[in-house]
Amino acid sequence: MSEQQPPTDWDPHADVAVEDYLTVYDDMRRRCPVARSEPPQWSLFRHRDLLQVLNDHETFSNVVSSHLSVPNGMDPPEHTPYRKLIEPFFAPERMVAFEPVCRQIAADLVAALDRDGDIRLIGTFAQPYAVQVQCAYLGWPASMHEPLRQWSIQNRAAIAARDREELARLADEFTHFITEQLQARRDAGEQAPDDVTTRLLRAQVDGRPLEDDEIISVLRNWTAGEIGTMAASVGILVQFLAERPDIQQEVREQPAKLPEAIDEILRLHGPLVANRRVASSPVQLHGRQIKAGERLSLFWVAANRDEEVFADATEFRWGRDPGQNLLYGAGIHVCPGAPLARLELRVVMEELLRATQHIELSPNRAPVRDLYPASGFAKLPIRIR
Repeated sequence: MSEQQPPTDWDPHADVAVEDYLTVYDDMRRRCPVARSEPPQWSLFRHRDLLQVLNDHETFSNVVSSHLSVPNGMDPPEHTPYRKLIEPFFAPERMVAFEPVCRQIAADLVAALDRDGDIRLIGTFAQPYAVQVQCAYLGWPASMHEPLRQWSIQNRAAIAARDREELARLADEFTHFITEQLQARRDAGEQAPDDVTTRLLRAQVDGRPLEDDEIISVLRNWTAGEIGTMAASVGILVQFLAERPDIQQEVREQPAKLPEAIDEILRLHGPLVANRRVASSPVQLHGRQIKAGERLSLFWVAANRDEEVFADATEFRWGRDPGQNLLYGAGIHVCPGAPLARLELRVVMEELLRATQHIELSPNRAPVRDLYPASGFAKLPIRIR
């Protein structure tokens, strides 16, 4: 006789959870902070619980996939040398060198925006910006812009539909993109461009060159995740400033406050909904018994709106403690690319604000939120002047 499964607490794929996720997650955090769903899976919504998991990598493993994931899907000690290899790619001097390139991309896209009617911000600005800055950072050619944009759209749709066959096809397609770039640099030999992709190709870990599957994994993690979260972040920021003309005017008049505003807006409505862990051993959280091998989803957007940590948690406030914001995670797996993301977001918002006098939502069409597990907006019609 099979073991009877305990009842579930919620369904993250239910219509209401998909369409109004911020409200649902706020409610779950208050009434059921450790929630069970099917298949045997646990969802965590409170800030302190996420920190407990993030800082206990012996009990809560990052190895959640059967596919190689460098270094995101690794635990110490395996994780440590890969993390040391990756961090210098986001060093301050490299961010300074990349800023003019990033700014030119943003300025060109802003200059092309329509001043006479509705702008489809996600499709005509946020997604192209995310793709173009990522290609520029990696050293990939402009011919990759549209294929990557289409790939990102298809990948998001396949994730939302939970279409495993399509996701596998798209994973193979992305591997092909990267393999082409690696081969082009091998063919060029000493004449290969001195860019991030070439440096990864020549990098070593534990005294040996990286293997192709390791390089592909690193680049997939950087690119597949970065394009989606960057486009979502741009949409979230623009929508918020359009709805809050007081904050919009404040950062126009005091641009030095823009980085703080960006982090606070993305605390309220994060671009990444959740992240996964798996229990390495039995553990109890809030009286709930989690078995070894059961999976957990850490809901960043819920934890960052936790009233126990943030006063007036669902309101924008200046002067928050940046150390409490889980926008880029925490612990040994805190996002290594945070300096690049912060640079790209600051630059694109500086250029958009500099080139406009006012940003507002379209009076004709309402924004449409993206669907779980994505975040942000699928459609964001705006007007500028």
